[in-house]
Amino acid sequence: MKQKTILTAFGGSSPEHEVSVITAHQAMAALSENREYIVKPLYISKSGRWLTGDALLDLKNFENLKNLEKSCSPCHFSLNEFGLTVLSEETKGFFAKPIVTRIDTVLTAFHGSNGENGAFQGVCEMFNLPYTGSNVLSSALGMDKVIAKKLCGNEGIPVVDGFDFFEADWAKKPDAIFAKADVLNYPVIVKPVHLGSSIGVNVAKNREDLEQAIELAFRYDRHLLIEKVVSPLMEINCSVLGSDSRCKVSVCEKPLGKEELLSFQDKYLAEEGSKGMAAADREIPADIPAKLTNSIQDTAKQVFTLLGCSGLARLDFLVDAESNKFYFNEINTIPGSFSFYLWKESGIAFTLLLKKMIDIANEEHQKKSRQIQSYDTNLLSKKAVSGIKGLKANK
Repeated sequence: MKQKTILTAFGGSSPEHEVSVITAHQAMAALSENREYIVKPLYISKSGRWLTGDALLDLKNFENLKNLEKSCSPCHFSLNEFGLTVLSEETKGFFAKPIVTRIDTVLTAFHGSNGENGAFQGVCEMFNLPYTGSNVLSSALGMDKVIAKKLCGNEGIPVVDGFDFFEADWAKKPDAIFAKADVLNYPVIVKPVHLGSSIGVNVAKNREDLEQAIELAFRYDRHLLIEKVVSPLMEINCSVLGSDSRCKVSVCEKPLGKEELLSFQDKYLAEEGSKGMAAADREIPADIPAKLTNSIQDTAKQVFTLLGCSGLARLDFLVDAESNKFYFNEINTIPGSFSFYLWKESGIAFTLLLKKMIDIANEEHQKKSRQIQSYDTNLLSKKAVSGIKGLKANK
């Protein structure tokens, strides 16, 4: 059986860069156990350089990024003589030819902006490459908390009351923003619209806290969201696997943090930090009533389908611990550690989970490839061009 080359793409210009590195290495280690695949790393540095090389397979090498980049080879996508996409790896020497690797599927392991937001997915689309996870539009929707919640709210999916604003609004009319926050009643929570991993997220108990939280959040994003705090808060998450036409849901988890609001430290800086999200404290399955579990799982599939997602995603919900009323909080179209710990408890090992993600990516790519990609006419023919010239003359 011919082995398939899986290009694992990770890193990128994002505050969640390091989290992406951890997720990618967990996946590459698991993929290497499957003899069906050859693992090839594609690392995008914080400055945007595309690099590949065996040095990227050792997590310890990431302790010194400058040295790591020097030991790797610059690379890029290109088309070979048959029109197939390959990874071209630069080699040293005046007459040296690039090393060319045919790519079967791209495993996307980015987190946050410029990777999880649909940007890299668009590159894969341009080069006609199958890739894991959601398409360009669904990835962008999932990254935008405001639009995702508006779409869900319109479909009757419960979301927390709040409002959004841009940095220009804050500069011109801060009092109007304070007034809106007062209507929500404190405490409120401030969130960057396009980030995850709780980066830049803070709770404000009064106007002074709110001003500080807003100024901090604007360091990461120019678009912010302020919401009423759910209290007493219980967070419940679950993962969805499949496509918008057929998907299944994992068991639910209840993350446990030192504070009511889970921080970046709670999620990633546990004693076993190299395990990423898998190292965070959590209760799996979540010890909640079966009715609540089923309702959250059904809603997770509803959101996944509504946003047109595919592959794997994790959906986070906020629950009022007294009333058990729950709200959709956000969807992570490329979740930390690919939420393998949730699927492990659902009877799917990590190696099998990755295989399913790759199979779904290829199925979705085949569906798209069966559609007409061009229209059989030549607008640049002599007759068409003369018609265009006539239009210009009539202006």
